[in-house]
Amino acid sequence: MSSENTTTGTVRLHRVFRAKPERVYRAFIDPDAMNKWLPPHGFTGKVHHMDAKVGGTYRMSFTNFNTGSSHAFGGRFLEMEPNKRLRYDDQFEDPNLPGTMITTVDLREVFCGVEIHIVQEGIPPMIPVEACYMGWQESLQLLAQLTEPEIPDHG
Repeated sequence: MSSENTTTGTVRLHRVFRAKPERVYRAFIDPDAMNKWLPPHGFTGKVHHMDAKVGGTYRMSFTNFNTGSSHAFGGRFLEMEPNKRLRYDDQFEDPNLPGTMITTVDLREVFCGVEIHIVQEGIPPMIPVEACYMGWQESLQLLAQLTEPEIPDHG
């Protein structure tokens, strides 16, 4: 997994949500959910392909709502332990953003909800780690807004 290029970046995030682990886990593999929570503020998202199984692939793009420019990325699911752990890799389709990122999501049920640990490694050197971290913060804010409400079905 490690490359000789030590200039790639890593971000680590930790959150506790008032949500069930299965709801948060599902948000990482449901295309409609990902369109809603993963794009950081100012972007729209589109999942073009999703085969949520170990060895399966996915492809997604983010579009800057202000400028209309978009960038696509995708990868493979490396590890899936329902409601507990998810590992996947990502590559940007832009040749100026080379390399493979690996994201690990660990979920643990706690008395008030779910504890979430996310590690993203191999961020291309030209992407400032702080910008990546800020994007994740915004995405996780949206993820909380999607997964925390207990909305009953009517009918």
